[in-house]
Amino acid sequence: MPPVKHALLSASSASRWLVCTAAPRFEEGLPERTSSYAEEGRLAHSIAELKVQKKSTVMTNRTYNARLKKLQKDPIYDPEMDKTTDTYLDYITELVMGYDCVPTVAVEVQVNFSDYVPEGFGTCDCCIIGGDTLNIVDYKHGKGVPVSAENNAQMRLYALGALAYYFPIVGDTIRTICMSIVQPRLNSITSETIAVEELKAWGDSIKPLAAKAFSGFGEFVPGDHCRFCRGKAQCRARANTCTALEDFKDCVPLGRSPTLVAEYERTGVKPDNTLTDEEIGDLLIRGKLLAKWYADLEEYATTALLAGKPIPGWKLVEGRSNRTFSDMDAAIQAILTAGYDEAMVYDRKPKTLSQLEKLMGKKDFEAAVGGFIIKPPGKPTLAEASDKRETYSPAAADYSGVVPDV
Repeated sequence: MPPVKHALLSASSASRWLVCTAAPRFEEGLPERTSSYAEEGRLAHSIAELKVQKKSTVMTNRTYNARLKKLQKDPIYDPEMDKTTDTYLDYITELVMGYDCVPTVAVEVQVNFSDYVPEGFGTCDCCIIGGDTLNIVDYKHGKGVPVSAENNAQMRLYALGALAYYFPIVGDTIRTICMSIVQPRLNSITSETIAVEELKAWGDSIKPLAAKAFSGFGEFVPGDHCRFCRGKAQCRARANTCTALEDFKDCVPLGRSPTLVAEYERTGVKPDNTLTDEEIGDLLIRGKLLAKWYADLEEYATTALLAGKPIPGWKLVEGRSNRTFSDMDAAIQAILTAGYDEAMVYDRKPKTLSQLEKLMGKKDFEAAVGGFIIKPPGKPTLAEASDKRETYSPAAADYSGVVPDV
C-alpha cells in the first residue's frame, strides 16, 4: 500500500502545482479529505499489488489466498475489483513477456525525485526493468475522469525517481522508459515512451516551477485543475476569476465586443443586442467555470453547516423525500395476501448489459453474446475545441448499426 505520508509537491498533484504554483502551500493548512471512491481505490490497489506479487515472486497459494480473503472481507470490497485487477495483471504479464530476458518486477516502489522537485517522493505501482528498458505501470481504479499517460507529469516524475532508484544497480544502461496507465473501468490503457535524455531534459525544465511552488511564493492560476484542490471553495483567486464574469456583462449588450465595435466603425451601422457566435463560445467557457465553482461553494457550505459551523445567510433544510417500505418482503406478502396475483406485483426484466458482463466476467460474456453487442454513437455533447475526442459526425451517426449487403 502507498505510504500515508505525502510529499508537499506530490507526483499525483503535479499537474496542478506545475500550473498553480501557489496551490501546495495554500492547501498545506487545510484538512485532508477522503471519499468512498478514494477508499475503494486503495483497496483495489492492494488487490492489484497482491496479484502481481503472486505472479512475480515466490508466494504459496495458501499465503495468496489468505491475504486475498482478508482484503475481500473489507466492507467496501466489490467483486468487480477482481476483474479490474486481472486486467492490470494481464497487461503487466504482457509487458514482461516482451522482454528478451526475464526482467525484474517490483511493486509499490518508493522513489525519490528530489533532484528535480524539492523533497519530492512517491510510490510507483509497478516497475519492470530489464535490458535497456524500464516500464512503469500505474493502476487507476476510478471511472469518473479519464487519465492519459501522454505528457503525464505524475508518470514522468515517477520515471525520474525510478531511474535514480535503480541507478546503483544498473547504472546508465537504461535508454528507454515506457510509462503506462491502466484504467480498467474505462477500458483504457495508454502509454508514453520516452528516451532517458528527453525525460531528464523535461525534469530540468520544471525545476524553476517546482522551486517556486515549494518556496511559498508561487502564483494562483485558477483552471480545470482546481477540481482536485482541497481549497477549491475557499480560494480567493478562483473567486475573483469567477466573479469577474459579472464584468463581462458590460462587453456584451449592444454589441460592445471588439468584433462588433470594429464592424460598427467600418459600416456606421449600430449592431443589435443579439449575441454573436463568438460571444456565445466565450460565455460557454466562462459559464462552465462558474458552474463548477458554485457547486464547490455549495458542497463546502453544506459540509460546514452539518458540522455546526454557521454560514451567514444560509441554513440547511430537509430536502424532498420519497416514500419507502420499512420491510419490503413483509409489505409484498401483505399485498399478495390481499388477493393480488404475483404476476401483477412483480415486473420481470433482464439485467442491463453492464450488470450481465459483471456477473459473467468479460471473457465469458464476450464468448456468449459478443456477436449481439453494438455500440451506437453517443448523443452529441458540447466539448471545447481542445478535447481529444473526434468531432461528431451526423452522417456517421445516421449510418451507425447499418449492416451492408454482402
